[in-house]
Amino acid sequence: MNGNGCGCRLIHAPLARQGCKRAPFWIEANMDLLHEKQKKLEAYLTELGSVAVAFSSGVDSTFLLKTAKNVLGDKVLAVTARSCSFPKRELNEAQTFCAAEGIEHIVIDSEELSIEGFRQNPKNRCYLCKHELFSKILQIAEERGFKHIAEGSNMDDNGDYRPGLQAVAELGVKSPLRYAELTKDEIRALSKEMGLNTWNKQSFACLSSRFVYGETISEEKLDMVDKAEQLLLDLGFHQVRVRIHGSIARIEILPGEFMRLIEDDVRAKVNQTFKKLGFTYIAMDLAGYRTGSMNETII
Repeated sequence: MNGNGCGCRLIHAPLARQGCKRAPFWIEANMDLLHEKQKKLEAYLTELGSVAVAFSSGVDSTFLLKTAKNVLGDKVLAVTARSCSFPKRELNEAQTFCAAEGIEHIVIDSEELSIEGFRQNPKNRCYLCKHELFSKILQIAEERGFKHIAEGSNMDDNGDYRPGLQAVAELGVKSPLRYAELTKDEIRALSKEMGLNTWNKQSFACLSSRFVYGETISEEKLDMVDKAEQLLLDLGFHQVRVRIHGSIARIEILPGEFMRLIEDDVRAKVNQTFKKLGFTYIAMDLAGYRTGSMNETII
C-alpha cells in the first residue's frame, strides 16, 4: 500500500491499470512541466485556427477535443465513425459528451470490412482503416470549411507497431498531442485536473485489433468479441481485452484482478457465456493486459 491507502505502484505505472484516485508522484511532482506541455498544445491548436477532430470518446481524443473547444470555441468539429468494430457504448459516450459540451458532432459510417484486403487482417490492417477514415474526415472538413483535421495519438504510440500513423503522415493529419510531447499518463493527469470523467477510463482500441494477423475478420466474430468484453466490464473488470484465435478466447485483464476471474461464480459465468457466444475454449493470458499483444509476433 502507498501513502494514499491505494494499492497501486506509483513509479511509471499507467493510471488506468491502478484504479488509483490520484496521479503517480512522478507526475504530481512535475505538474509545472505538464502545464508547459498543455500551453504548447493550446498554442498549436490556436495556430491551426479551426479543426475537425477524429473523436472516439477515448481518453486521448476526449482530452484533445475538450482542449480544442476551450481554445477555438465553435471552430471545432467532432467526427466519430460508426462501424461494426466500434462498440455502441463508445458511440453513445461520444454523443453524450459532445451534447454536454456544445460541440458540433457528425457521425459517419465507416465500414472497414468493405475495404479491399481488410477482412484478411493483414499486418497493415490499421493503415487501411485509418486511410479510409481520415480521407472521409478530410472531405467533411473541406466541405464544412475547417482548415485541418486532428487525431489523438500520443508519445506512447511511437513505441509500438502503429501502421495507422503512416496514414496520418500521408494525409497530413495533425497529431497535436504528439506535437506537445504528451504521454498517456500525462494526458490522464491533465484530464483529471480538467474534470474529465475519462481521466481513468480504460484504454480502448478497435475490435479488429483483437484478431491474430491473418485470421479473417467477420461481423459475427466482432460481435462475439464485443459481447465478451462487455460481460467482463459488467462484472467489474477495469481493463480488458478478449483476443480471438480461431474459436479460442484469450482473456487479458490486469494481474491484480486474476483472482477475481477464477472465483467460482465469476469463472462459471464467463465460461458459460463465452461458450454461448461461440467460443470453444476460454483461456486467461498469464502475462495480463497489455497494449498491442498481437504485435508481439511481428516486432
